[in-house]
Amino acid sequence: MDTIFEPLQFAFFQKGLLVATLSGALLGFVGVFIVLRGMSYIGHGLSHAVFGGFAAFQLFAAQLYIIGAGLWGIASALAITQVARRSRVGADAAIGVITTASFALGVALFAKFGTSGPAFDNALFGSILGITPMQIYGLLAVCAITGAFVFLRYRALLFSTFDPDVADVSGVNVGRIEAGLMIVLSLAILATLTVIGVTLVAAMLVIPAVVARMLTDSFGRMLWLSTVIGAMCGLMGMYLSYFAGVPSGTMIVLVGAAVFVVVLAITGGKGLRRSAGLDDHGASEPVRAPASAL
Repeated sequence: MDTIFEPLQFAFFQKGLLVATLSGALLGFVGVFIVLRGMSYIGHGLSHAVFGGFAAFQLFAAQLYIIGAGLWGIASALAITQVARRSRVGADAAIGVITTASFALGVALFAKFGTSGPAFDNALFGSILGITPMQIYGLLAVCAITGAFVFLRYRALLFSTFDPDVADVSGVNVGRIEAGLMIVLSLAILATLTVIGVTLVAAMLVIPAVVARMLTDSFGRMLWLSTVIGAMCGLMGMYLSYFAGVPSGTMIVLVGAAVFVVVLAITGGKGLRRSAGLDDHGASEPVRAPASAL
């Protein structure tokens, strides 16, 4: 017990534990919509796009890099949505072009001009030990915004997630819903950047939701399961990183991967097929949405 409570005597660890748990819960919550929409790649892409804004604002106002990275990420998300909806270019191609270009620009700017703000490695891999009270408030604000968006647009989100074509002709503004979801996703990535880092945040968007999908075919249960799994991965990863002496973001993702392996072993092939949207006969097995929401 002394070993377990030893890290809690340090103020930096207390803040880190809170932020890691909240970050895991937030990414797990948002990740459900991303996974069910078949957009897992966009988490990886937007995390790289945010890095472009992070680097660009170092040149003008290093103290405002959070705002710059956020605006850059939102602009990239909206651009992806518009390109995918209004052209022959698919969403995966739009993500690949826009986000990788942003990331390459960020690397080029860092290499050419250096940085007067947060270090390059911190942006890529996270640095939870240096988190500030303002960043904690920002994370709490993003959690509140995300919860409010899902609560207020719950039925429209469900409808557009499960059947966007029917939702569109039924009067749901699918484009606006998708834009709102992309903005929330960008803010979630930005808020957790310091904890997990650009290179790993995409994993925590996908792993909790995929694990939850292997455990249930109910949307409601999947939503809270993914949130809890994400929170537990954040909490356990932070604890283990203290004793192992490795970056918190890395350990959080490793814990998530371990949970995935354990659940896969318990559920077997059926669990993996369910997470891919397939049943035992190879046919589609959709997640069940609450009847009152459709």
